[in-house]
Amino acid sequence: MKRVTIKDIAEHLTLSVSTVSRALIDDKNIRKETKEKVLETAKKLGYKPNPVATNLKYGRTNTIGVIVPEMITPFASQVVKGIQRTLYPKGLKVMIAQSDENPETERENLLMMERFMVDGIIICLSHHTQNKEEYIRIQKEGTPMVFYDRIPDGLDVSKVIVDDYLKSFFLVEHLIRTGRKRIAHLQAPSYIYNSIERARGYKDALKKFHIPYDPTLVIKTGMAIEDGKQAAEQLLKSGTSFDAIFAFTDTLAIGAMNYLQEQTIKIPEEVAVASFSGTILSTIVTPQLTTVEQPLFEMGQTAAELILEKINHPEAPNRTVVLDAEIKLRASTES
Repeated sequence: MKRVTIKDIAEHLTLSVSTVSRALIDDKNIRKETKEKVLETAKKLGYKPNPVATNLKYGRTNTIGVIVPEMITPFASQVVKGIQRTLYPKGLKVMIAQSDENPETERENLLMMERFMVDGIIICLSHHTQNKEEYIRIQKEGTPMVFYDRIPDGLDVSKVIVDDYLKSFFLVEHLIRTGRKRIAHLQAPSYIYNSIERARGYKDALKKFHIPYDPTLVIKTGMAIEDGKQAAEQLLKSGTSFDAIFAFTDTLAIGAMNYLQEQTIKIPEEVAVASFSGTILSTIVTPQLTTVEQPLFEMGQTAAELILEKINHPEAPNRTVVLDAEIKLRASTES
């Protein structure tokens, strides 16, 4: 069915397009009788205003682009919920795209956001260096950006993060204080900035307690549940002794737990398991998973507030907001 336009209303009433357009926005220079005729005809013909076209007239689309690495886990959905709850009451809508952990797809998403002329972009990166030139160019050309959780390397940008290093340090320290000495680390790819920081926290916690760093206990892997399962299988088949696992994310930890339990290894009696992310996934497995719980909803809210700040005050300095994450001790590490 053909969309009714302002031109259709103008032809129906034998008025100019500009007169109809001004009547629809309640221009004070248009006579009351003309406005009433235009509004009545618009309703009769089923006219629906195009908000994008209207907003473009004033240099805004009232749309914010959000790019997430994946939508499989609840992580992104909670962040997006926080973004929407902040932006919707202010009349801004959200356009969401998934990079699928692929920097080339992420770049295509960025270009798409530009074509749709979004007022700002909130993004969690798939790779901390791959698209740096695009981030710089987009911001120089006037579209503000805010980064959350996974951030670019070496750029002065507005961002919302947690202290990955410190919380990882404290979590591994907890494992050590419960008697674990052979702690394996399931590490994400090093092109993710958080991976470097969490691995650094792991190493420094071992160092504090004079536990030698053993590279055979570090498995570099992907981030899916299946990757966690394969990493645990690799540890067992290598003959490397371990009494605990610290995983980069809940998904890796759950994959490892599933495999260990299939091999009749008791958690936490034989192997304690802890991770980072703190999504609802950590509470729906058995045993429930000890994890660093990030404030995902608040992360989304804060990112939205920062993008509004950048839109309304383009010259404002970039800000880094570090949110507090909470270590949730559960049955996977405590017998």
